[in-house]
Amino acid sequence: MDFLSLDLPEPVLQGIREAGFVTATPIQEAALPLALRGKDVAGQSQTGTGKTAAFLIAAFTKMLRTPAPSAPPGAGAPRMLVIAPTRELVVQIESDARQLGRFTPFRTLAVYGGIDYNKQRETLAAGCDLLVGTPGRLIDYLKQHVWTPRRVEILVIDEADRMFDMGFIADLRFILRRLPPPERRQSYLFSATLSFRVLELTWEFMNNPSQITIMPQQKTAERVEQSLFHVGREEKFPLLLGLLRREGGDRILIFSNTREEARRLEDRLTRNAWETRALTGDVDQKRRLKILNDFKEGRLPILVATDVASRGLHIEAVSHVVNWDLPQDAEDYVHRIGRTARAGAGGKAISLVDESSALALEAIEKFIGQKIAVEWADDDLFLQEIKPTADERRRYAEERRARLAARDRFGDRDRGRRGGGGRPHGRPQSEPPHAARPPAPSPPPPPSGDGAGQRRRHRRGRRGGGPRPEGSPPPA
Repeated sequence: MDFLSLDLPEPVLQGIREAGFVTATPIQEAALPLALRGKDVAGQSQTGTGKTAAFLIAAFTKMLRTPAPSAPPGAGAPRMLVIAPTRELVVQIESDARQLGRFTPFRTLAVYGGIDYNKQRETLAAGCDLLVGTPGRLIDYLKQHVWTPRRVEILVIDEADRMFDMGFIADLRFILRRLPPPERRQSYLFSATLSFRVLELTWEFMNNPSQITIMPQQKTAERVEQSLFHVGREEKFPLLLGLLRREGGDRILIFSNTREEARRLEDRLTRNAWETRALTGDVDQKRRLKILNDFKEGRLPILVATDVASRGLHIEAVSHVVNWDLPQDAEDYVHRIGRTARAGAGGKAISLVDESSALALEAIEKFIGQKIAVEWADDDLFLQEIKPTADERRRYAEERRARLAARDRFGDRDRGRRGGGGRPHGRPQSEPPHAARPPAPSPPPPPSGDGAGQRRRHRRGRRGGGPRPEGSPPPA
């Protein structure tokens, strides 16, 4: 389907042309006609198929053709609200909205944790038309009356299944219950899977939505060349070095299951002359954005990441995805390798399966409906690793202790915030992360004297079948 056949406003068509879109993807072809007629849409499609562009094109068209209602005084009042589970996805949606909406008069703003709280607050208070945010930070500013949901005409819930996985469903419901009723707004929900719990959201918070399911013939992208190596834990890194030398590629994404392992890979690859950075949940937000931009623009050849980068990130020309660890969730495997072979390009996905992750292989192959081709490495594919010196090992150990101490110090606060980073919901800014509590009253002193002895003898009598006769020896 050609976008010209949809009778879109010229500012929207200009944005589509600038973005380089020519024909619609299957999810866009199915969702856009319904959305443009004002219908609510619940769509399921695999990652990287253009779901973001679908709801942005429909939303910009509706806002251009509908006069803006008067804004309530004293608060930011967006016309469109997009809720996403992760900071990276929020940044990606904001970038796509600015690109597709560059010829429209609408102002786009993203709110999420890890960046200047007051500056973000002031910008939001000044007002915007399209607000994108993580649940936690949106609730923070909502409780402080920085913005109001009363003017929202269009709601988007992106990666709804991920909201459940990350424990955001209570926060999501808190926001949705404060929006105008479903019949007074248009709503879109997009998810990689439309499970029963996701469909419950559509029944409760949407107005008789049209359900769209775009199921590919295979769950993984068609042009991803998948392979795996069975390798012992001690031989994984020498094999990784050999694969990097053999495969080449200027954008290689390596996935690890844990933050600490990602950090270790960054150190080891850097020591072995491979320019690498690690992207994990505990990296400062400004640094995370810089790392992502460097990787997107080709200045950083290797990015090591946890599953924080497995969803929602559109990075063109990723030539290889390497699973250093197989994910425990089979669905995460699909999202990981979906970072390559995007927009019709080709790519390779290589998994290193050791004794600790081999048990996850069967579930992954069952989920994707195919066997992953096994390669056997020749001896010359294993390269000698440059080991750290004693001083380097000592420095790495000190840095690790410092990271763990920082995580322990701020972990409770971050867990309380969940979606946005910073303070728990509704806590004033001046209040410290852990406000002092008044001391608990001291317990009353234990009873003493004959009364206490009588009560103890009475209890003992009830347990033992009666009181002891006077003058008898105590029980052994």
